[in-house]
Amino acid sequence: MPKDIEPRLLRAFVAAAEELHFTRAAARLYVAQQALSRDIRRLERDLGADLFVRTTRQVTLTEDGGRLLPYARRVLAAHDELTEAFAPAARPLRVDIGAPVGTGHLVLEEARGAAPEQEFVARFLSGLAGAAAEILAGRIDVSFGRVAGLEPAVRAGLSHQPVRFERMAVLLPEDHGLAALEEIPLAALAGETLYAAAGNPATAEWTDLAARLFEGRDIAMAEPFPEIVGKEEFVRVVRRRGWSVLASTDFIDVPGMVLRPLVDPVPLSPVSMVWRKGQRHPGLAVLRAVARTLEEAGGWLAQPAGSWLPEADRACLVARTES
Repeated sequence: MPKDIEPRLLRAFVAAAEELHFTRAAARLYVAQQALSRDIRRLERDLGADLFVRTTRQVTLTEDGGRLLPYARRVLAAHDELTEAFAPAARPLRVDIGAPVGTGHLVLEEARGAAPEQEFVARFLSGLAGAAAEILAGRIDVSFGRVAGLEPAVRAGLSHQPVRFERMAVLLPEDHGLAALEEIPLAALAGETLYAAAGNPATAEWTDLAARLFEGRDIAMAEPFPEIVGKEEFVRVVRRRGWSVLASTDFIDVPGMVLRPLVDPVPLSPVSMVWRKGQRHPGLAVLRAVARTLEEAGGWLAQPAGSWLPEADRACLVARTES
């Protein structure tokens, strides 16, 4: 066993282990595939162990590769923490808020006011499932969304802080028969078809929440549709296809449509702040403090009487990780 292993070799290994595809892993690290393969062969040579089984059809981890992965992640997290601690100035924190409305947007704006010396750069990805992959790849730092909807292997590399229960709502064409109501009972949606981002892997956690809500209520989900990017395109597609949309009460304005909260019961969409496990950054500390202040002042984690929340999400809140 060598005394020192270069972080570059561990980064190549972790990327390949998470992607299980050398071409994608190389693209993620912005290196040539030959360079990535060379680094992994060197690491295998240094460790005296085969880390991958490579065939023409797939790449899988060996037992030694699976054993190395958690150690490699911890070493890289510590290395990144050390680098950030001694940087001449804190780099900008890249924060995915999904859209310029909602919980992430409110936390980000408050953080900018609380720490004007820190640069927070907003990103607008469409869902936490997609953002989580970007966090683990080191391309963004923080996102917001429903942690219980992520794959367990993805959650293992992330920390999260519950922030808010957003009330769920439905976006209806203004001439819809239910649009005149101030609130929509869930039972009134029986027989309706709602768009819930089916077909977009980046928002898989939201589609899963919708499926749990619709189950047993005779509410259908709109057929899978390619990812819709940007407000203008969302408005165009939704209006063209005549969809009603499952949403939250904090949502973008869509001309010709009305937003109505759902009741009986009140369905909740749990929102956590999410970052890479072990990450340290002064901007992250600001975001966490601001989120906690807003949550406490606004009662953001209070659950209305008779509200609806999947058991998987309750369990995730109990197992909250804030380290």
